[in-house]
Amino acid sequence: MTGKVVDLRKRITAFTGRLSADGGYRGPGLAQRRAVADGVRLTLDGDLAAARERLAPVGWTVRTLRDRAGGREFAELADADSATARERGWGRVYVGLGGGRARWSVQAPHPVADLHSERLAVDTLLAAPRGVLVLAGAHRDAGAGDGADVAHREDTVFDAVCDLLAGQGMPAIQVHGFADDSLPGEDVVVSTGRGDAARQPAERLADALDLRGLAVCRADREDCGDLEGRRNVQGVRADALHVPFLHVEFNRSVRGDDESAEDAVGALGEVARSWSEAPGADASVAPPS
Repeated sequence: MTGKVVDLRKRITAFTGRLSADGGYRGPGLAQRRAVADGVRLTLDGDLAAARERLAPVGWTVRTLRDRAGGREFAELADADSATARERGWGRVYVGLGGGRARWSVQAPHPVADLHSERLAVDTLLAAPRGVLVLAGAHRDAGAGDGADVAHREDTVFDAVCDLLAGQGMPAIQVHGFADDSLPGEDVVVSTGRGDAARQPAERLADALDLRGLAVCRADREDCGDLEGRRNVQGVRADALHVPFLHVEFNRSVRGDDESAEDAVGALGEVARSWSEAPGADASVAPPS
């Protein structure tokens, strides 16, 4: 299978670069959320044709892409029409193809609002095989009320997909950002959210960040203020299912500095690779397009 050759990082950041607080957002209905989640499930199962058929009624499609730099292939699940994507802001999902079934996810619930958090997320996807990127499609302040704040709502496409992945036992890293003065002296907050199934990966991530010179607040050992993600709805769901979930916050300085961001991705990639390489049964994810 050969997908369209793209620079995946540029493709994704071009999409998120159009998001703003005064942009559009129109929440999906239950049937629409289920259709997208079903499309993701079918893609994970390797049936892209069935995924396209399931997604078509809600205006989504599946595209196959090959990243120019690394040569790896991905399925992009997204709105078929770019104008519709901007209007309703449901986001996108990227599923790694080839090399076995996807085993872990990285989630970016607040692109642009948490400036450059989406860049850390896509770079983490590219740093380890067999991953899934779940990307919100609107600024958290877009639309009416808090409807687009997907980390705190259960009625979004983003949550429906994350719920599906958690239901399949897939561990997750959710990437956030905070202002430097919200927690002075700390570069990163590493938390397991509501639960503790990710205690060992959290320790591994915190150690890897520390070795790279980043100041880490470890939520299992110290008070990290309101940055621990205890009320994050995806984390609450993962806890109920005893699935590992890491809620990771990076300050603005780390996200805005290329060298520090590279260190952050290096540490996140270590954890992602440990999940992708863990022993277990696989199903091939290299379907015909």
